[in-house]
Amino acid sequence: MSDQPKKRGRRAASAADENEQQIPIVEAKAAEATSEATVADEHEVAAEAPIEVINLEGDVRRNSQTRIDSLLSALESEIRALPPSEDERESAIAEVIHLIRESLTRWPKKVIEMAVNTLKANINSDYLDADFWKGIGLVLRYQLDANADMVKRRWRGDYAVDEFGLDYELLDLAKPLLLFMYKKYWRVEAIGLENVPDSGRALLVCNHSGVLPWDGAMVGAALNFEHEAGRVLRNLHLSWFSSLPFISPLLSRLGQVQALPANAEALLERDELVGVFPEGLKGVGKLYKDRYRLARFGRGGFVKVAVKTGAPIIPVSIIGGEEIHPHLHNAKGFAKLLGFPYFPITPTFPWFGPLGLIPLPTKWTIVFGEPIDTEQYGAKGAEDPLLISQLTEQVRTTIQNTLLDKLKDRSNIFM
Repeated sequence: MSDQPKKRGRRAASAADENEQQIPIVEAKAAEATSEATVADEHEVAAEAPIEVINLEGDVRRNSQTRIDSLLSALESEIRALPPSEDERESAIAEVIHLIRESLTRWPKKVIEMAVNTLKANINSDYLDADFWKGIGLVLRYQLDANADMVKRRWRGDYAVDEFGLDYELLDLAKPLLLFMYKKYWRVEAIGLENVPDSGRALLVCNHSGVLPWDGAMVGAALNFEHEAGRVLRNLHLSWFSSLPFISPLLSRLGQVQALPANAEALLERDELVGVFPEGLKGVGKLYKDRYRLARFGRGGFVKVAVKTGAPIIPVSIIGGEEIHPHLHNAKGFAKLLGFPYFPITPTFPWFGPLGLIPLPTKWTIVFGEPIDTEQYGAKGAEDPLLISQLTEQVRTTIQNTLLDKLKDRSNIFM
């Protein structure tokens, strides 16, 4: 190994110690800038290919490039200086670090800062131990083998589903996307999760919105990610989705069930959580000007099922879903031509094609209201039309009032 990398490593380590508080430093002194320019010049003389200039501004750009290159160069030099092993593992690790140095120049500024700060915080003797890298390799190999085995099993049809088609293995695969949408994209705040029982049956009645049914997915995510019992929600979807060749089986595998009274009753008898959206198409396809104004809740079929099975009714109010696809107009002619229940015209769709279906990153709040006891009425209460009408209106009024109260506290749709 030549003396040049060793000198660069010592110089980089010194530069890294002097700037331990923040990388990169936006306000550099003139003396530091001169020193860093010298280091950069020496890099150009080295045999290695120079790092490309990062797309930052002025001194900040040169400052960032030099410090990132210096820090990683010092690490590479330290690894190459280790006594060689039989399988030359140290050389392979050094090559990985070299590739990282080249890749960093193509990353955005924020990503670079995060990566460098992570390196400074975590690089220690453990990372230079050959057994550590061997363990990392074994873990990655195990994950790849497990995923390949799963794909082969599923291709052979070797997987289990419940009587309604729920595939827990596939549901686990969808969780990273749901978690990202829940935590990062829509920043969902769940209120009143303590009103949902840790076990046993319950019927969750929600307002519908958003053109695409993301609201049901986010209610389910709140229960699975934030509820103490990590419960699974079985949403009842519109019968129209069952006519779609690819969507219908996917919904079934993810735990969704066709909205039929018999299905709801069977799920509740199994002590599951069932989600319903009584507004139906009138809710998910409502225009933007009618947002947060609840449509009619049908004839109270969901209440009949709850009373018959003795399941408590939990009103759920969803704020934020109405604005993810501002529905300005329903092109009924196109909808009829395509066999859709509605064809939404939004500020982005259909003008931007499939990209227009990307939802806006609004701020969501989901409120789980206090449960309404139905067990006191007995199974015969389901045959009392007056009781069913009163309970239906009670649930609808509770959700509507909660929506109006929460909207007063919201400054804008993104905050």
